[in-house]
Amino acid sequence: MIESIDGFGRYFDGVHRRALRDLAALPPEAATWTPPAVEGEVAWDIPDLVAHIARSRGFFVGVYRNEGWIMPPAPDTSSPELWERALEESAVSLQDRLKETPAEWLHRRVDLIEGDGTIAGWRVLMMLLEHEVHHRSQIDTYAGLNGWSPPDIFGISAEGLAEREAVQRQLVAERND
Repeated sequence: MIESIDGFGRYFDGVHRRALRDLAALPPEAATWTPPAVEGEVAWDIPDLVAHIARSRGFFVGVYRNEGWIMPPAPDTSSPELWERALEESAVSLQDRLKETPAEWLHRRVDLIEGDGTIAGWRVLMMLLEHEVHHRSQIDTYAGLNGWSPPDIFGISAEGLAEREAVQRQLVAERND
């Protein structure tokens, strides 16, 4: 559960920085690569996904602020040079709009988009984070499928962990003796 807007902001900042890092690692051809699907969300290319991430931040903050389930306009992400700007501007807007909200809103109930029912404000903010990670993972998957190495999420690969496992097993064994 999210317990403060400041705490959410700090966590969001890490998610945001990883999105910027992953996009910066893409080669120039990523800007024009398209998935084999022909329609719908599965046909979105990387510029579409960047625009979607940026505008979805405003969407979820609007839901949190009880302004409705309304998607803001898409930013221009037609070139890699615009990707960082779109994400940075949406991150600043997100942080500014959340700073204006009282802490009690984390527990305030927000109407669902359709049907009866509500959702807690903190859950809406979690939806924002999960949504962003989902689409960043989609970009990283595209990178992997094209042979463009996506960055390791926390600075170490599965292979790097495996190389260090024997040492870790020894340290655990020594602690347990």
